[in-house]
Amino acid sequence: MKTGLKQGRMKILIIKPSSLGDVVHSLPFLNSIRACYPKAEIHWVIAKGLEGLLEGHPMLNKLVIIDKDRWKKLRRLHRTLGELRRLFRDIGGEYDLVIDLQGLLRSGLIAMASGAPVRIGFAEAREGSALFYTRKVAGGRNIHAVERYLKIAEALGCFPESILFPFPLVKEESEKIRNIKASLKDYAVIVPGARWDTKIWPAENFGRIAAMLPFPSLVVGGGSDAALAEEVVRNAEGKAVSLAGSTSLKELIEVMRTARVVISNDSGPMHIAAGFGVPVVAIFGPTSRERTGPYGKGHLVVESAVECAPCFRRRCKDLKCMKAIAAGEVYERMRRAGLPRQ
Repeated sequence: MKTGLKQGRMKILIIKPSSLGDVVHSLPFLNSIRACYPKAEIHWVIAKGLEGLLEGHPMLNKLVIIDKDRWKKLRRLHRTLGELRRLFRDIGGEYDLVIDLQGLLRSGLIAMASGAPVRIGFAEAREGSALFYTRKVAGGRNIHAVERYLKIAEALGCFPESILFPFPLVKEESEKIRNIKASLKDYAVIVPGARWDTKIWPAENFGRIAAMLPFPSLVVGGGSDAALAEEVVRNAEGKAVSLAGSTSLKELIEVMRTARVVISNDSGPMHIAAGFGVPVVAIFGPTSRERTGPYGKGHLVVESAVECAPCFRRRCKDLKCMKAIAAGEVYERMRRAGLPRQ
């Protein structure tokens, strides 16, 4: 695709506010764009609460933080409109190239408001957002998210071969995390939560696996995952500790970085672990390993065998796909795959 873009010090805006896993999947794209446009000034639109993933990133010059969750509240409509006007005013006329990786109405409006001469997004973007692009790229649905994002990089003439390392994440280790790691020679990480209720494997199953591992497990998640984490701990026979709700995003990243193995639902933290090349054992029911499985080699995905999976539903009456996967089955699959590796 010819874009007419100059190779000098241009300004680029990447729009990918959320979610955690999707932003991680976008990092190889960022690496490719930075390698392709080394002199460019690159800004990134990120959702409030996820900025810890990208703060201080050497490939980015600026973060544009938006409070998208508050924008959804009707009682804040007047304030939201004011915030949007300020955002549109601040980004208007600033950029030579805008790339919308989110593909929703909100992100399409941000792209349009920039007034950039080149605005690129996916042809199949939702909520009419494709109407605001000057160039559209066919991404496809049945490919992994990482490869889908890289299709836009390729359309800009930035090929995956230019990627120097796949998932660049800033290292910033707190004293708390250093102390935790100093007390544990080896450890597993367990992620019992997920954004969709349908993606959550019964917490007691995670606990049973933790009890069988040769080293202790750290159970992670947000404050809303605390009850799930405690259920894991109760079933782990003294071999698990909950950190749910007590780590920042940057601290979560550092816990993941040096784990021996991560056992997880289809979740954002799972993708962070995969980005570091940490072996992941992923439990999949309503979602597809082809689209959102742990990226890279050396991972184990245990998928439900029920006839309705994957259904991609956020709600379900019986959650039979996840309940059908037994802890013993997962542990036996781990053992045969040589996980955790010695």
